[in-house]
Amino acid sequence: MPAQAEISKPAESTTTTTEIKTSQPSQSSILDIAKSNENFSTFVAAIQAAGLEKVLSGDGQFTVFVPTNEAFAKLSEGQLEALLKPENKNQLISILTYHVVPATVTSAEIQPGAVTTVEGRSLQLAIVDSKVKVNQATVIATDIKARNGVIHIIDSVIIPSVQ
Repeated sequence: MPAQAEISKPAESTTTTTEIKTSQPSQSSILDIAKSNENFSTFVAAIQAAGLEKVLSGDGQFTVFVPTNEAFAKLSEGQLEALLKPENKNQLISILTYHVVPATVTSAEIQPGAVTTVEGRSLQLAIVDSKVKVNQATVIATDIKARNGVIHIIDSVIIPSVQ
């Protein structure tokens, strides 16, 4: 059953609807939904390499900004392959948990400003030209509901800045 996802801006916004193909109903976990969509196979592989499957299939409530396979393809040559190596697991965990907010935030609740991630640093949310931006990534579909939170799909991988 396809889920409908909307991108919305508070007040006088234009709304774009994008069909997201998923065979999983909303009683499924965030991980189950990601696994059911071939456009998220790189994200799923990264979650597995980082050992984060239990987190995204567990009982918490999360908002996950999920990059598409195309988003991962934008990384510099060799960067994804390097991140997936066991010796870079901590860096991969840092990047992936930077995409996760420890609360359910629907598109109607998104407000411009900083939001703290599971990784510990903040993401900057903004509305630019009626589109939601997460740092430099653009949200291309929103509100894919799971039993343990919500997925918003983004067009770029968000890399935390080096501290």
